[in-house]
Amino acid sequence: MIMNKKNLSEADIRSKFITPALVSAGWDLKNQIREEVTFTKGRVIVRGNQVIRGERKRADYILFYKQNLPLAVIEAKDNNHSIGAGIQQALKYAEILDIPFIYSSNGDGFLEHDSVTTNDFIEKEIGLEEFPSPNDLWRRYTRGKSIDKKKEEILLQPYFFEKKGKIPRYYQQIAINRTIERIIKGQKRILLVMATGTGKTLVAFQIIWRLWKAKIKKRILFLADRNILVDQTIQNDFSPFEGVMKKITKRIADPSYEVYLALYQAITGKEERKNIYKEFSKDFFDLIVIDECHRGSVAEDSVWREILDYFCDAIQIGMTATPKETKYISNIHYFGEPIYTYSLKQGIGDGFIAPYKVIRVSIDKDILGWRPQKGQKDIYGFEIPDEMYTGREFDRLLVIEERTKLVAKRITEFLIHTDRYAKSIIFCEDIEHAERMRKHLINANPDLVKKNKKYVMKITGDDKEGKNELENFINPKKTHPVIATTSKLMSTGIDAQTCKLIVLDKTINSLTEFKQIIGRGTRINEEYDKYYFTIMDFRLATNLFADPQFDGEPISIYEIGDSEFIKDIIPFEEINREKKRSKRHKFYVNNVAITILAERVQYIDEDGKIITESLKDFSSRMILSKYSSLDEFINEWTSDKKKRIIVEELKVRGFFLEEIQEEIGKDFDVFDLICHIAYDKKPLTRSERARKVKETNYFSKYGQLAREVMDALIERYSDQGIYDIEEIGILKLKPFSNIGSVMEIVNAFGGKIGYLQAIKELKTIIYN
Repeated sequence: MIMNKKNLSEADIRSKFITPALVSAGWDLKNQIREEVTFTKGRVIVRGNQVIRGERKRADYILFYKQNLPLAVIEAKDNNHSIGAGIQQALKYAEILDIPFIYSSNGDGFLEHDSVTTNDFIEKEIGLEEFPSPNDLWRRYTRGKSIDKKKEEILLQPYFFEKKGKIPRYYQQIAINRTIERIIKGQKRILLVMATGTGKTLVAFQIIWRLWKAKIKKRILFLADRNILVDQTIQNDFSPFEGVMKKITKRIADPSYEVYLALYQAITGKEERKNIYKEFSKDFFDLIVIDECHRGSVAEDSVWREILDYFCDAIQIGMTATPKETKYISNIHYFGEPIYTYSLKQGIGDGFIAPYKVIRVSIDKDILGWRPQKGQKDIYGFEIPDEMYTGREFDRLLVIEERTKLVAKRITEFLIHTDRYAKSIIFCEDIEHAERMRKHLINANPDLVKKNKKYVMKITGDDKEGKNELENFINPKKTHPVIATTSKLMSTGIDAQTCKLIVLDKTINSLTEFKQIIGRGTRINEEYDKYYFTIMDFRLATNLFADPQFDGEPISIYEIGDSEFIKDIIPFEEINREKKRSKRHKFYVNNVAITILAERVQYIDEDGKIITESLKDFSSRMILSKYSSLDEFINEWTSDKKKRIIVEELKVRGFFLEEIQEEIGKDFDVFDLICHIAYDKKPLTRSERARKVKETNYFSKYGQLAREVMDALIERYSDQGIYDIEEIGILKLKPFSNIGSVMEIVNAFGGKIGYLQAIKELKTIIYN
């Protein structure tokens, strides 16, 4: 019997034709062929307090030469499509996944797109039996990339894997593979830009592991600027280096290890004798990784640059979420253009990073200002300069105690209405402001503070007790502290996986600082129900979301020619400016009436933009993105497709049915809700539709038992909706089981086919 391919599904085409062709070409079914590979998590869509996952990206096939060395992507179609029908989708996936060979197939053959080999044909059709072997594709790849045998051995060095361990995500895999490839080609300065929460440390570990195991990089230095960053790295991602790994402490340089971790400040100092790094020879380290390398800018520039200049022959890899680009200092000027960027927008779109909603709170005195009376003195007897003070000056130059109290009250109200045990970070102007905020938050939450005195804590650089609680705050398993007030200590580097609220009550002018602060909330932790976070902004800091550089490619604007002059002079000026600012007198007033003028909630949309939008408007856009016209939607709704499936497809796009029902009414049919919010049609309740069906006298054509069933079905629809009556299993339930057995009911309609046809006609009448 000759098989008719036209009658086969896409899954049949894959199993009967494409997979056998790959196996015949020498691809190992277990280790090299991965079918239906889901490589994103699906965007987290948030409206109100509700969360759903969007559609995941999935490739039909990804072919690997070695584990985590992908060579080809294949998009399959059924045989009613042409051979090349899937090529554009495959090209899109290949671009995302950084895969060089792209194929489309309908089971008759393959359309091949070669993006790496220099030849006369970028695309060509080949037969099923002509699909290239793993070695064929690998040779073409290495030839196209000019990789010789010696370099090839390094490139093929395996990743580190352990059972139930972390497997690099697709973007981490790209960052690792590109870095290794650039290093074996001789590049000595490398910059990786990856959004906070996307696993930079895991990437660093896998790069170091492969180069170390290949024995081409024998001594490695990992630099960071916070103790907690180094300690987390040692305990987590770098743990496989136990035995050959050493944290440099107490200014002791022990040359007997292979992998070193250190703080910039732990191996440098103003006095020459404190420059411990110089106790190592200049050629001691052959690989240096600088974590959070944006921190090595301005005031800290002389610190890490001093170290890197000393070990100038080593390969140096800078890693950051926020490259520093100003007129005076530039990560790109030092490291070169990033070899890979995985942005916050990409991470949110893929569902690996938590999206955010923004609550912008406008306080009257912040907007309208406050001016003292002539000769007015503060609570300590100092005369207040006669100026107009607004939001930028509050808590830096002038303290209005009622304002701090109001902010603490609003934060508390938010937590009461959401989750009082949600980990929260309050960013304040300075340490003194953080202490006052702590006091007012304690007074606003006396019940929970009485249960545990660590409910609210100040975690700042000057407070030993607070710093000691930092690890408990970021540990998901520890319930306390819940609320942390801070100034700068928690703005970068800490891995606060379950932080659900970030409060901005400080003026932020630096885009780099803003992105780092936002990064404290971007982790997703499904185990602890952390899918998104809220930014509560009292200082208009979220205006920085509108900055064109907020989530774009970093742009180098390094303009000064004499870099040595900038390195030596600018940090000094910056430090002095901070000192002058900190010495300026701060005035304190109370008994000032403070109120909230306005408040609005904003969301991040699918294009990464912050928008103000109602749930109804958002759901309308999601529906229209799938069905551009009412006729198109009605055609789909009245097709044979089950209504539940149609609604689930809309939910994946961001249609919040349950929330819309809460807002408009639970008695309306889902069909009417969709038509109402997307196409501005007046909705009918289910009972109204049921009554209209009964008025048609349609049931009279059936016998007595069948009429009873149809009456019961329309009543069921009126009470519960359309989903139930589409399922034949409903006949096992009351009142149907009182009418007759499933077999008796089905036979009353002339058999199962007759019953299903009757249900189809009933749905048509309901939506006529």
